[in-house]
Amino acid sequence: MSGPLLIPSDMTDEVRKAAELAARHAAAADRARRLPGEVVDALVAAGFMRHFVPVRWGGRAGGFAELLDGVSAVGEGCTSAAWTAAVTAGAARMGVFLPEEGQGELWSAGADTVVVGALNPTGRATPVGGGWRLTGQWPVVSGVDFADWTLVCAQTPPWEGRAARFFAVPRHDYRVADTWFNVGMRATASNTLVADEVFVPEHRSVAREDILHGRAVGSVARCHTAALRTVSGTLFAAPALGAARAAVRAWSARMSGRPAGHAQGVLARAEGEIEGAALLLRRVATAADAGSGGADEPTRAPRDCALAAGQLVDAVERLFRSAGSGAQSEDDPLQRLWRDVHCVAGHVALRFDTAGGAHGDRLLAGAAELREHDVHIREKG
Repeated sequence: MSGPLLIPSDMTDEVRKAAELAARHAAAADRARRLPGEVVDALVAAGFMRHFVPVRWGGRAGGFAELLDGVSAVGEGCTSAAWTAAVTAGAARMGVFLPEEGQGELWSAGADTVVVGALNPTGRATPVGGGWRLTGQWPVVSGVDFADWTLVCAQTPPWEGRAARFFAVPRHDYRVADTWFNVGMRATASNTLVADEVFVPEHRSVAREDILHGRAVGSVARCHTAALRTVSGTLFAAPALGAARAAVRAWSARMSGRPAGHAQGVLARAEGEIEGAALLLRRVATAADAGSGGADEPTRAPRDCALAAGQLVDAVERLFRSAGSGAQSEDDPLQRLWRDVHCVAGHVALRFDTAGGAHGDRLLAGAAELREHDVHIREKG
């Protein structure tokens, strides 16, 4: 069968090794609810943690399309490993918005420092002399068990405007509660981070608005100045792209040798949906790398990523249902991939009801402006 290989030929040796190792451990990692240390080490060696780190701190300041390829390749072996690669790369990218002193502290041990992110402002931060006092619990922090640093989001008090800020917190300043018992993406170990009256100096804090709008400190690289909502969807959807491609292979292996019937149509449609999703994600990634896309990109990019995620779910769902009850066995890879893809697509950034609605509002506003322009031209004429 034509189509994407497990490990694309243009992958680096390190990414290839990480993908192959993750594939060998995928089933066991799913049962253990965490990635083995050797897989995490392989992801670090493959360069995912340093991908967006500024060059001056030893990183690569890499591109979004390149990361899409690497993450989806790992995702063909293990969705949880790919998710870990994507979110650690994305969290490290947020470090470039810290003041220079904070960046220096974050990457003092090198660009391969493992950084994760707690994105929801579920904690509270109170200003104190020289910085902030941070308290709270942040559930669903992927990779928190093995992270060196975490960037957590918290609300400031009313007299500070109740603004959301991010705070860089080293591992020794928080604890982890084992709370991740999920239907899919089990090996991400997306547990709960708990901080109690932790002091965070001012230079390790940044307003969330600065991250959302790409106000990087000390860098003009496109990977740092892109607005968050134009790029985050590719990071979150890339693991599902790899998983869907793996589902095609798992389904094909199961159906091999069976009498011809509707199977060909199932396979053809699923592969077409997956390749369509890949094209949408690549459009978003290449636009981010080029700084193109126009004024509509802040809403178009999330729309495209959510649409792609929906297509991936539809493709895997079609494969899973047509494979019969045998594919529902605990030891069948297709059921794990089915669980994982549904879990990825449930992320708020990939839900079409929100992402698509925002773009629809923009399209309607543009249509209204065009009508007003036409009326003005006719009246003037």
